[in-house]
Amino acid sequence: MNSNATAIVWLRQDLRLADNPALRAALESGAPLLPLYIDSSAEDGDWAAGAASRGWLHQSLTALAADLEQRGSRLIIRRGPALPVLQALCRETRADAVYWNRRYEPLAMARDALVKEALRAQGLVAESRNGALLAEPWQIATQNGGPYRVYTPFRRRLLAELAPPEPLAAPAALPAPPAWPESLPLAALGLQPGHDWCASIAASWQPGEAAAQHRLAQFAADSLAGYADNRDRPAVEGTSRLSPHLHHGELSPRQVWHAVLRGAASAGVPSAEARGGKFLAELLWREFSYHLLYHFPHTPTAPLYESFAHFPWRDDPGALHAWQRGRTGVPLIDAGMRELWATGWMHNRVRMVAASFLVKNLRLPWLAGARWFWDTLVDADLAANTQGWQWVAGCGADAAPYYRVFNPVTQSRRFDPQGRYLRRWLPELARLDDRGIHAPWLATAQELAAAGIRLGRDYSAPIVDLQQSRTAALAAWQQMRG
Repeated sequence: MNSNATAIVWLRQDLRLADNPALRAALESGAPLLPLYIDSSAEDGDWAAGAASRGWLHQSLTALAADLEQRGSRLIIRRGPALPVLQALCRETRADAVYWNRRYEPLAMARDALVKEALRAQGLVAESRNGALLAEPWQIATQNGGPYRVYTPFRRRLLAELAPPEPLAAPAALPAPPAWPESLPLAALGLQPGHDWCASIAASWQPGEAAAQHRLAQFAADSLAGYADNRDRPAVEGTSRLSPHLHHGELSPRQVWHAVLRGAASAGVPSAEARGGKFLAELLWREFSYHLLYHFPHTPTAPLYESFAHFPWRDDPGALHAWQRGRTGVPLIDAGMRELWATGWMHNRVRMVAASFLVKNLRLPWLAGARWFWDTLVDADLAANTQGWQWVAGCGADAAPYYRVFNPVTQSRRFDPQGRYLRRWLPELARLDDRGIHAPWLATAQELAAAGIRLGRDYSAPIVDLQQSRTAALAAWQQMRG
């Protein structure tokens, strides 16, 4: 490497300084560092970041820029296709090396391969690292050498082979180049959504590496011990809410893995038990999702199992809109969809039930739900979003059988028995008792009147009969199989 040259650290979904393998590799080169973020969203095609994720990204980049300033560095922002932007910046700054952490979405992988080949052809160093997964998708295979399609054996194999190293510490200082190139102001990227819910989402979260570390430490100390019991209760702060921090790379999975093991050890839980516990199982489900996306790159838009392409979906824009805006007349569904709209996030148990309602009770295409979640979730992740929707629809790997239909009333009564979650997001139902709030259409006229509710005026009547729609969905499934 030229002793007068600069090394570019190309940041994407790894917006952190601690445990950042690409940053560490660049530091070890001994060259001054130029941290770079490129808005190359046009290269992500139909799966460019949605509105909620872009709003998060604006705040996360703001925090990252401040962290870099504290270490004597800066965040350079450019826009355009990645390769010409990188080539131009290398010429401007005499940089002869580019380092980045890998992404695994199909378009991103193809683009990164092109970038690496082109830069190396110019005599530049172009190196990528794993900064996003505990194990990369090609490292885990069945005994026959193929990809896994079922989670449990994948998890067993991964646990048997997994020994994540301790996370890398954040550098105390970063060597600066002799002169800084021009940078776009962050506002020029237009990341802040124009939706009226922008302020509401921003008020619900604190993006950035420091906030991510704080949330992880808080979860490991306060909520990890009760995770198995509380994770399915939407009215309880029982989940980690780390998913947006992981997606944007403000945390690495290695940091989460070791924090959980340390938290379990401090609570007297043996390491083997912690490794097999509920929370780390969720982290490994994320790994499984990336494994599937890598080996089956068609799945973001098509079912894994080709036979499901012939499923007789309905076309009902009115029902889709009612679902999107939480106006289905089914309280648990409406509460979840309103939580999503207000905060950019939805409790995982409610996500499953809301997805099941869309694809089974309403029999609307799973891809319509996946696209809505993509635009409105701050943790919208192509691997997890695809796997989750195909799992519920019954057309993906390790999928729940199609005939398994979540009953939203049963789920609501089981996991929110006092209706606390429902009352938070559906204040118009707050005066119903703990029995009636889960299914207002089953309440008597006197009970509804006492609560000040007229169905169809104060709260929607159900847009579909749960039992009849379940029967119709199963009949459609049998039709597809036939």
